[in-house]
Amino acid sequence: MGVACSGHYCADMTDSRLDPRLLDATISVLAETGWEGVTLERVAERAGRSRSTIWRQGVTREVLLAALLDELSDDFRLALWPVLNSNQSGRIRLEESLALLCQVIERHLPLVLASDEVFHQGDPGRRQIDYLDPYRRFAHDGQVDGSLAADEPADEVAEVAFNCVAWTYTHLRGRHGWSAERAQSKVLRLVMHGLLPTA
Repeated sequence: MGVACSGHYCADMTDSRLDPRLLDATISVLAETGWEGVTLERVAERAGRSRSTIWRQGVTREVLLAALLDELSDDFRLALWPVLNSNQSGRIRLEESLALLCQVIERHLPLVLASDEVFHQGDPGRRQIDYLDPYRRFAHDGQVDGSLAADEPADEVAEVAFNCVAWTYTHLRGRHGWSAERAQSKVLRLVMHGLLPTA
């Protein structure tokens, strides 16, 4: 895991920082219109800027969305770093990392609600991250140390656990209006219960 960047940084814009107001405006438009509704015109209007001005600065719709995706991956790296360096059981690390996933999603909820592609590998020009990798490790370790059931391949356990938590949490928060605490607690309890070894 690399060191996360701070602030609003877009890898597509060499040695430059995007105006945070543009990213805030992009998030606002995303929350209202979804992924396909994000246009440079709408973002510029929401930010109180001229479309032609930001376009001349090299800012495009793709640059703005890539910057948001990079912020998501950076936040994820930072959040999971302490758990990756923990000596606790695989089960505890898996549960803690799934709770952190909910918290990362909460900080980027409009983006995650807008597309089910946000956790997939994207443009080769952007920073790449395998979101499932930590979960594979924790599932494997839990199966080895006996804190998790070992009747399914660790890779599949990780993929199912990640997707069950990520998308159920997102749906309950964004479409059903559940509180963050309630959604996280209910989802984690059900998912983790299904992964415990039988007596």
